[in-house]
Amino acid sequence: MRNSATLGSEKLGVEEPEKPVGGGRVPLHVGVIPDGNRRYAQEKGLSKAEAHALGAEKVEDLLEWSLDLGIRYVTTYAFSTKNFKRPDEEREALMEIYSEKFREIARDERIHENEVQVRAIGRKRLFPPGVRSAIRVAEEATCGYDRFHLTIGIGYGGRAEIVDAVRKLCRRVTRGDLSVDEIDEGRLNSAMYYPSLPDPDLVIRTSGEKRISGFLLWQAAGSKLHFVDKYWPEFGKQDFMNAIGDWKNHRYRDSS
Repeated sequence: MRNSATLGSEKLGVEEPEKPVGGGRVPLHVGVIPDGNRRYAQEKGLSKAEAHALGAEKVEDLLEWSLDLGIRYVTTYAFSTKNFKRPDEEREALMEIYSEKFREIARDERIHENEVQVRAIGRKRLFPPGVRSAIRVAEEATCGYDRFHLTIGIGYGGRAEIVDAVRKLCRRVTRGDLSVDEIDEGRLNSAMYYPSLPDPDLVIRTSGEKRISGFLLWQAAGSKLHFVDKYWPEFGKQDFMNAIGDWKNHRYRDSS
């Protein structure tokens, strides 16, 4: 894994702080909606593939910062169910990035040193065999870890997840394993893609858009939302620390 300051300082000209801002408790689980790659490409005169590659590297920065702070769970959007409608050329470039990055994860020293379990959630069956194979390699290489967790939504949509969970419960009812009256929030949660994933304390979205776009709809019902007016490739450590500080202030207000 690269030094977390590399992308920000060398490629984007962003100065990163040497130490986290503030102290005290950090969120257990941070979710991130990394939006704005394509608009960044348009403004900077880059191809969409180049911008998506920068965005993938920024996820490495995000994990670095989270590990340094001791944030145990990080979940990020990579590819939504709606992204399948994007042009063929862009989708193919993304598939290549995913294949490469998941295989890199499997052999990344810092992933193993910090015992990061990596998991992809979503309708993975819709992806090409090469992507599915790369995901499987990363998941199998890290399945025994439990110190930190990186979850990547790929072929993911919050509504799709709820629909798939309902279908799973309906099959149990049809088999006679479960009665309709036994279905409650706990049963529905148990049918989600990653049932043991704790609800996110904080959800960050970049690009200035103030919406969650189907991200963890079930799990993020009570999350603190933080919106950043920068495209994802421009997102820096200071922006991340500002979001953590915002969550801390929100938590303090709620407890006072």
